[in-house]
Amino acid sequence: MSDTGLAEGTDGRLRCSWGASSPDYVEYHDTEWGFPVGTDETLFEKLCLEGFQAGLSWLTILRKRPAFREAFSQFDIETVAGFGDVDIERMLGDAGIVRHRGKIVSTINNARRALELQAEFDSLAAYLWRWEPDSGRAGAGSRPPTVPLPPTTAESHALSKDLKRRGWTFVGPTTVYAFMQAMGLVNDHMAGCWCRGPAEEARDRFTRPGPDFGSADPPNAS
Repeated sequence: MSDTGLAEGTDGRLRCSWGASSPDYVEYHDTEWGFPVGTDETLFEKLCLEGFQAGLSWLTILRKRPAFREAFSQFDIETVAGFGDVDIERMLGDAGIVRHRGKIVSTINNARRALELQAEFDSLAAYLWRWEPDSGRAGAGSRPPTVPLPPTTAESHALSKDLKRRGWTFVGPTTVYAFMQAMGLVNDHMAGCWCRGPAEEARDRFTRPGPDFGSADPPNAS
């Protein structure tokens, strides 16, 4: 990685260094990473796949993502919450995904916990977006990140702690911060990356979920 955190792609565009390292990463970096998401299934999928990624490269998970989606019924939360032993054994026999019993069981557990959050906050998105850092909120003029990127933040530690308190598993602060970066809760595209501006514009246009968003005190990230 350069001291700017940037690399020039074959198309001549400057990208975050990791985002220029393979064709799969180029597509993911340019069209998904850092752009805000408000769909419960997509947020749930990403949080689960970040858990599967622990100990592996994200590129491995990204390439297996179609198989994960098929195995987990497109990450429909209610459907996954109803999975049982037969589904666990089915997925342990599926070579297209990461066959880790603990992570499979965790995904089913987390779907059940996500249903609880939907009942409490009306949507999983409304709960998760409460943890957006104040410095990253639309109109707050979020600053480009430093090089190298930190693996965690105060907000990711706080969200991880709250998820664990609610019974979620495989949601450590590093996993949670990778999720926040990917789903646009922060814009960690480097200064000079061609995607930083479009990601920030998308965040400015994005309607934060929840009827009372911003009207209550934010979660404590201390």
